Amino acid sequence: MNEILPGVFHWTTFHEGIQSEVHSCLVTATDPAVLIDPREPVEGMDWFRNHGPPVHAYLTNRHHYRHSDRFAREFGTLVWCHSEGLHEFGPDRKVRSFEHGEVLPGPVTALEVGVLCPEETALLIPAEGGIVALGDAVIGTGKGLGFVPDFLMGDDPGAVKRGLRKALARLLELDFRHLLLAHGEPLVGDGRDALRRFLNDSGS
Repeated sequence: MNEILPGVFHWTTFHEGIQSEVHSCLVTATDPAVLIDPREPVEGMDWFRNHGPPVHAYLTNRHHYRHSDRFAREFGTLVWCHSEGLHEFGPDRKVRSFEHGEVLPGPVTALEVGVLCPEETALLIPAEGGIVALGDAVIGTGKGLGFVPDFLMGDDPGAVKRGLRKALARLLELDFRHLLLAHGEPLVGDGRDALRRFLNDSGS
């Protein structure tokens, strides 16, 4: 568990289902505290008891439910996903819906990305100069930012990438400094600049 900014905690866990490390965040700088794409950290749930239980958990897409049920059981955390993704969840997984453009508790603004899936969402968090959290629209590659592999993009990866570039370019109109990724290390301080460089370098 690493406090990357005041009141912003990041951690990495190994996701057995995709055989890869994934990333989660807790933001206590908001009121109330919120989770993003949560998995239980190696420190366990006691860590959250000692730092203030999260009230809400926001999913950037339906595939990032991860360990949300554990937080719901332990703390009564309310789990949220865009309405287009609710078909993923049965009655055993209670998930509230939001729409793109909606301001959620925090306040956290849910922004449309779409393209990869209708519910793909960017989350704008008004803390520490502005934070944007992304799910699968952009991933960390170890050498910078990138897209998910072509085989995950359907029959026309080129069209998907063009759509993602347009959606991500809209985010550059926002005022933010930091970028949180569900698949990649957080970019603290230069997140907006890194996203601009990636879009400039990745073609049109």
